[in-house]
Amino acid sequence: MERQKALELLKTHVKNENLVKHCLAAEAVMRALAARLGGDPELWGLAGLLHDIDVELTAGDLARHTLEAERILAAEGLPAELIDAVKMHNEAAHGGRRRDQVFHRALAAGETVTGLITATALVYPDKRLASVKTSSVAKRMKDKRFAASVDRAIILECEVLGLKTEEFLQLSLDAMRSIAPDLGL
Repeated sequence: MERQKALELLKTHVKNENLVKHCLAAEAVMRALAARLGGDPELWGLAGLLHDIDVELTAGDLARHTLEAERILAAEGLPAELIDAVKMHNEAAHGGRRRDQVFHRALAAGETVTGLITATALVYPDKRLASVKTSSVAKRMKDKRFAASVDRAIILECEVLGLKTEEFLQLSLDAMRSIAPDLGL
């Protein structure tokens, strides 16, 4: 699927502009992770872009989130590998099945870290990614009260991928900076 068609599909199902921006951020991070880990940047980017396509349909219910996504993405003829990664970024909906592939872990960690980075940018006076330092994101990661809904354990799955936390945070921050105007940051 072409990226523009994927973006249109996402916007058909996701109306909240902040959720769309989250998906754009996840796409950028996934493309960077693909380049770093030897994945397919187009496939991984589409997974990042489409990973939350059903979040509004399921009202964020983790027991159902990604089950509708599987149906939507399969109907569009997207590759099983992409659909499986999207499904596994939310293990809660899949009966105890655990992430066990690089693509799965990359999507889970990559989409989760975007929330921490965005929250960090928003506490800066100018609210710009250009002002954010990796060390600031790392410091806020240690403060579990900051962006409390961001699951740090999922972000730390980057280490299973062979990336040190600081390296992963820098890669993710750089990826998001590359599309900062699209994110409004």
